[in-house]
Amino acid sequence: MKSLSQQVVSMKPSGIRRFFDLAQTMENVVSLGVGEPDFITPWNVREASYAALEQGYTAYSANAGLLELRQEIASYMTDRFGATYDPATELIVTTGASQALDIAFRALLNPGDEVIVVEPAFVSYGPLIELAGGTVVPVACRPENGFRLNRDDVEAAITERTKAMLLCFPSNPTGATMTGEELTEIAELATKHDLWVVSDEIYAELSYDEPFTSFATLHDMRERTIVVNGFSKAFAMTGWRLGFTCAPEVVTREMLKVHQYGMMCAPTLVQFGGLEALRSRDQHVPKMVKSYRQRRNYFIQALNDAGLPTHVPGGAFYAFPSIRHTGLTSEEFAERLLLEERVAVVPGNAFGASGEGFVRASYATSVEQLQEAIRRIDRFMKQFEVTTTTDSQR
Repeated sequence: MKSLSQQVVSMKPSGIRRFFDLAQTMENVVSLGVGEPDFITPWNVREASYAALEQGYTAYSANAGLLELRQEIASYMTDRFGATYDPATELIVTTGASQALDIAFRALLNPGDEVIVVEPAFVSYGPLIELAGGTVVPVACRPENGFRLNRDDVEAAITERTKAMLLCFPSNPTGATMTGEELTEIAELATKHDLWVVSDEIYAELSYDEPFTSFATLHDMRERTIVVNGFSKAFAMTGWRLGFTCAPEVVTREMLKVHQYGMMCAPTLVQFGGLEALRSRDQHVPKMVKSYRQRRNYFIQALNDAGLPTHVPGGAFYAFPSIRHTGLTSEEFAERLLLEERVAVVPGNAFGASGEGFVRASYATSVEQLQEAIRRIDRFMKQFEVTTTTDSQR
């Protein structure tokens, strides 16, 4: 038989799913691996989809999504973030934020175009860019700077082939945030070098210490920014697979072509659920955000107390502790922690080379589970305390 796509064959499976799948085969595991809220989707959101089904809304929607939902998304973007979009020509409802990223890169990139990707980065960014024919140029965020992006590092990576930058703040996996002033420095580079910016804002609602700034609201950025967002994280709707893009008409028109041929439209019943989620967001989102903030405060302090130096993440729901002092690679640490103590975390190298020496642990689980995880992590770390003491006495 003829060979398969070499690009796909050479692509590594997700480092997140590998450890999650391994944990699924074991008993008594506390999983801090997958970034998924432990909240159940609010009842009124589920009920809205049930009602749509009962009323017979089972046909395709418009390719770009229900106009009513797009209008609600436009209102949400204006009211919440100060970003204005035309729901008829500048919004697309997608099957999750991942599909939104996929159509964005396919619409933007020609073979060989370079995309600056801020690392550590979510595992799908690189593959999606490469599948669209682009080349990934990683720019590392440094732990000593709280994993915030440095302007000079970005500019040093820009070449004549650079087409776009991909940003994600609050960050997955580090939880790092950027202020409006800091993002403005990056925006100036986009203008100076005539770059597109893909801004993954899926964690926009989960910003605990500083107001969130949508990249498109910065000076001159609206016309060169594709905002990607969705319902999975803030609205506890991961399995619904519902996202959206906000972008100028000139690029939305091209993304819609890709969406038409690859997906047709997001599931209609799911869109009705998303409509209700937005309309009732003030009832549910603040409560969930408050809970995540409380868990963050407990978990970060507990990790530090257990001997895992961890910066305080300003958003999302991930801790990114350093494990460098253990002498283990991130994969070795994650595998031993899972096998010896039944705690699942994700090795940092799954998020790029700059993630080596760290692991990602999600605190989007119950306080009881977090407390049990800390008891096990503390026990696991005792062996490294002995090693450190012995080495210091020599």
